[in-house]
Amino acid sequence: MRRFTGPHQERKLRKEKHPVMDFLFTYYSHRPIRLERWHPGPGIVLEDAAEYLEFPHYKRHEHGVALDVDSFTGQRAKTLEFVSALLTATLSRPARLGCFGLHEWAMVYRQQPEEVRHNAWPLRLGSDGTDQVVESSRIQCGHFDAFRFFTQPARPRNALQPTREDQLQNEQPGCLHANMDLFKWAYKLEPATPSDLVADCFELAADVRELDMQASPYDLADLGYGPVPIETAEGRAEYVRRQAAFAERARPLRERLVFVCHSILNVTSLR
Repeated sequence: MRRFTGPHQERKLRKEKHPVMDFLFTYYSHRPIRLERWHPGPGIVLEDAAEYLEFPHYKRHEHGVALDVDSFTGQRAKTLEFVSALLTATLSRPARLGCFGLHEWAMVYRQQPEEVRHNAWPLRLGSDGTDQVVESSRIQCGHFDAFRFFTQPARPRNALQPTREDQLQNEQPGCLHANMDLFKWAYKLEPATPSDLVADCFELAADVRELDMQASPYDLADLGYGPVPIETAEGRAEYVRRQAAFAERARPLRERLVFVCHSILNVTSLR
């Protein structure tokens, strides 16, 4: 993970913002030091690992140190049940493709330049051109945590009006943000989530974030991110192709996270 955390820490020391990568460390609240820390997950006993007793939800075992499933479940049962239900519901649905990343455009719709979130970076089409793309497109974002950042004028233009309460009904595997959020669900279940799974989810989130911002209205070419111009037929085709590939890549990670939830909940229910 240091190939991600190292550059982030260096930028932080330089007080340098990065419109693509910062999201993985600011919107998501898992600190770099915790991302670098290894946890084996449930059912693994570590020999000569007394230092793990300093971390929450570990206990002594006759052969070493292991995850204290009862302690973990006592504090995280509702989280386990919610994550299991959300990811299981998402797995049951086909991927809906073709949103074309317009959520990022709706987040700057009709804003003054100084109001734009990443205002250190220009809009590829300018303010008027960006607004025209929004006005000529069908926006159909079903992810609440993206929709809540829409500008007020953009909200009525969305085909859906998602809320936190209907998240289980709206989440679907083609959504870029739902796939990035696998990292969030993985670290929220730490230390029960094996660290290799947390790392796999983080790497997926990093790759998805790249497409998320390549398809955004920002011009990030100076950072090495060539645009995916979703205002063109060619750009939309590329977006859908990569979106579908991410949906396929995310599926086994969802399944692994559901397995973690079920394995812990099942152990607890048998006691």
